[in-house]
Amino acid sequence: MRGNGTRRAPIVIRTAGRGALPAFSVRVDVRTLALCVLLVAVTGVFFLVALSVGDYVLSPVDVLAALGGGGTPQARLVVGEWRLPRALLAIVIGAALGMSGAVFQSLTRNPLGSPDIIGFTTGAYTGGLVVILIFGGGYLLTAIGAVAGGVVTALLVYALTYRGGIQGFRLIIIGIGVSATLASVNSWLSTRADLDDAMQAAAWGSGSLNGVGYDQLWPVLGLLAVVCPVLLAQAPALRQLELGDDLAQALGVRVEAVRLRALLCGILLVAIATAAVGPVAFVALVAPQIAARLRGSSTIALIPAGLTGGIILLCSDIAAQRAFAPTQLPVGVMTVVVGGAYFVWLLIRQSRPTG
Repeated sequence: MRGNGTRRAPIVIRTAGRGALPAFSVRVDVRTLALCVLLVAVTGVFFLVALSVGDYVLSPVDVLAALGGGGTPQARLVVGEWRLPRALLAIVIGAALGMSGAVFQSLTRNPLGSPDIIGFTTGAYTGGLVVILIFGGGYLLTAIGAVAGGVVTALLVYALTYRGGIQGFRLIIIGIGVSATLASVNSWLSTRADLDDAMQAAAWGSGSLNGVGYDQLWPVLGLLAVVCPVLLAQAPALRQLELGDDLAQALGVRVEAVRLRALLCGILLVAIATAAVGPVAFVALVAPQIAARLRGSSTIALIPAGLTGGIILLCSDIAAQRAFAPTQLPVGVMTVVVGGAYFVWLLIRQSRPTG
């Protein structure tokens, strides 16, 4: 997609080295920066909505008072202990999925290059499912199983795809095959399990923020604090990779090393998200494309994709809580609706005659 109009030149921020600190420069695209500011503001609005709505309705003033330690004890309990960790987890999980999708769509140069499609989400689900059915579950063991399943699946897909390098289309096709195989394994495991274990696995496998709290939030934040800086450090090289391997190599990029590091970071992001709340479909697929269209660019940017993913999952969770209140749906159900609508729109757009 090409942007309309003349794009503003990026701002270049340079600092001179001083003492032991090296000199460095940062290119900041004005439109991307403005979009990030707008997305942060939109996130703040829906974050306030998420803390306000529910069976116990609070005004924005009451919410802000409770966040500041004031207000009634009931308001502080509802906001601080019940709604705040859920809303924060929706934002950070959505951001992790959005950035993961941006990585894979950048590496494959294909809008379908998402961990949902390639099979890494299914692999993480398989790992968690095995732990639940064999070891009886538990948050920590399920999380470890999900991360291990995602990593093992990624290594398998990478090994089957690698032929002196990685081709995006080949990665997607092999990933789809591996995902279908794992989905069959998951179905077989569920049919062989005890009823209670199968119900526990089904509840986790639907992707749900119901009942989450600080016990899930803090580990996710800690892991993302390690993975995200490593991934963001690869962003300039990823942009050069989108120009093609030969040109990127001519510009000094170590193509396979950068691709492998970005791939591992993307896998870890989706595995962390799956470990925390179960597999949440389509956020990783949709968020990078929405962010790219908002930027008016065909290139994939990590931070706008992450912010867009956070908004999508937060809004989906609000809808999942209130659409059929008092019954709360798994957030994965709502994201499937979003993903289905995106696919319909994409098919309609692709079917339109050009020219």
